[in-house]
Amino acid sequence: MLPTPKKFTIVAGHSEGKTKLTAFDKALLDAGIGNLNLLKVSSILPPNAECVEKLEIPPGSLTPTAYGSFVSDVSDQLIAAAVGVGFSKSDYGVIMEFGGICSKQDAEDKIRQMVEEAFETRGLELDKVMIKGVEHRVEKIGCVFAAVALWY
Repeated sequence: MLPTPKKFTIVAGHSEGKTKLTAFDKALLDAGIGNLNLLKVSSILPPNAECVEKLEIPPGSLTPTAYGSFVSDVSDQLIAAAVGVGFSKSDYGVIMEFGGICSKQDAEDKIRQMVEEAFETRGLELDKVMIKGVEHRVEKIGCVFAAVALWY
């Protein structure tokens, strides 16, 4: 059994690349977590997890991460990604993620709606929400990435 993460950070980045994969890689680097091996996880923030500005994680570490991303090769297209964390006063939190063709504001609005629905579905009282988004106007091949990275 893996340990339960005790810390998290919210990051976002964007970039252009020569291929879709390198655009994604550069967006991760822009977000500050490009030298980690991301393990995509679903949407639960452990109880009492502490939000930190930056996680100190050795390069190559397997890092639980909830993320949304979008890659496009349509010139001049506006793309965005966002993540949000909803907190309850006395229990675990919920993470939501999104990436698509829209503005940063639209992505953040969608995240807020998803967090609210997730709390309603679980019968939890929503105390506060933290959201981070990013947008990018595609030149040739662009990527947006927003994530909640968890650590121990």
